[in-house]
Amino acid sequence: MHSCILILFCMVSYGRHRLHLPRLGWSGPVGKKLLLAKSRLTNFCFGEVPNMSENNARESILKSADAIADFVTAFRRDLHKHAEVAWTEFRTGSKVALDLLNLGGWEVKYGPSLYDKSLMMGMPPKEELERHAERGIAQGGDKEIIEAMRGGYTGVVATLKTGDGDGPVVGFRFDIDANDVEEAHDETHRPHREGFDSINPNADHACGHDCHTSIGLATAHVLYENRHLLPPGTVKLIFQTGEEGARGGKPMAAAGLADDCDYFMPIHMAQGDVGMNAISCSVSGQSNSIKSDVTFTGVPAHAGGSPETGKNALLAAANATINLYAISRHSKGISRVNVGVLQAGSGRNVIPSHAYMKMEVRGETKEIMEYMQKRAVEIIEGSAKMYDVNYTTVQTGESISAPSSPEMVDIIAKTAREIPEVNNVVLNRKGTGGGEDCTFFMLRVQERGGLSSIANIGTDSPAVAHNSYFDIDERSLVTGAKLVSLVALNALKRGKVR
Repeated sequence: MHSCILILFCMVSYGRHRLHLPRLGWSGPVGKKLLLAKSRLTNFCFGEVPNMSENNARESILKSADAIADFVTAFRRDLHKHAEVAWTEFRTGSKVALDLLNLGGWEVKYGPSLYDKSLMMGMPPKEELERHAERGIAQGGDKEIIEAMRGGYTGVVATLKTGDGDGPVVGFRFDIDANDVEEAHDETHRPHREGFDSINPNADHACGHDCHTSIGLATAHVLYENRHLLPPGTVKLIFQTGEEGARGGKPMAAAGLADDCDYFMPIHMAQGDVGMNAISCSVSGQSNSIKSDVTFTGVPAHAGGSPETGKNALLAAANATINLYAISRHSKGISRVNVGVLQAGSGRNVIPSHAYMKMEVRGETKEIMEYMQKRAVEIIEGSAKMYDVNYTTVQTGESISAPSSPEMVDIIAKTAREIPEVNNVVLNRKGTGGGEDCTFFMLRVQERGGLSSIANIGTDSPAVAHNSYFDIDERSLVTGAKLVSLVALNALKRGKVR
């Protein structure tokens, strides 16, 4: 009782200033006990209880994420069933925007203002875009929102102010497009058995972007529900179109969508080396790449009557394809080349006058990518000369590598360890060979003093990415929502860095 009176007296006398008990002659065991009591009383009286409030916020977010499991699974399955490829994600974008608008609290933007139009590459023809917009409406997309997205502007950005907004800006990126792949439609494939395989031809979420989008939307719900527990600042969710083919990241990043971010984290599902209940906090060895469409134009002729008057575009394209794969590997790192589409000819007895190729080169570094691209151009030009045909090349996409900020890796790692089901935290995932255009966002954030790193959310899958049988363990969706929501909490708490 006497100790409490003394502590209260000191608190009244010194307010919130530090007490120097030894100066008062209490340096022995009693003084140490009083110092401990004073510390606890100060925290109690003046609200300095960060651990208690942090625990409350963390536990509430974890509970909210668990409670939203059915929602995030259903939304993922809906997107999977209505898969849409790059620049045509009208239904997907409208569904995301509409849910955010109905949720409330988030400022929602979509349409042309989210893009630097001069950098939009690999755009489908206008007629194709219009056809997909109409399909999106017919399949349940919001007509009013889709009208604002016509032309391929299918991305969405949502912003939530927390507290008085005077704090850091924490950004996340979720890609929303599907692959140009026909999904498996047989009983061995779970999405088919359970009725959510893609109904759209040659469009399949075989890289998990339906998961990324759903995790982003689940995060919006979790953070809005817990907004009163979040430190002051801003959370920004960027739903990016056209990652496949590396088409959407560059024009959206160039529009400045993430330029104000103190912290920035894209996400991606990962299987294989990063499996279920695991989180990777950064990725190294991602490839730099250039995507190109090549058209060869020759002269048609009767294949039997006058073949010498024709100029064979098919042979030029075929020769180019074979020799592209013959490019020498580079001693300084990994390189790749792929011709993914090759179309030519018009009839059995006609010398083919047109051929069309979709191709890409990749390099572990920019130097290697440029070497691969230079050799590819030389081979295409040489093949065209060999068969005396003309050719045109159009760049349709680009991705670059970006370093991870060590401080951001630490935040992701610390956060991952707060998620009960996570039993494996990988600081760096190496040598994936894949490319990502979220790096355009990451570099712009870093150039302006912010921190960024890409996080991988582990899952199990019966097939590799871009395979017709790709699927995920849907429990990882909740883990993803927990990770993104808690990273937002921890980054807001950490404060501004720029």
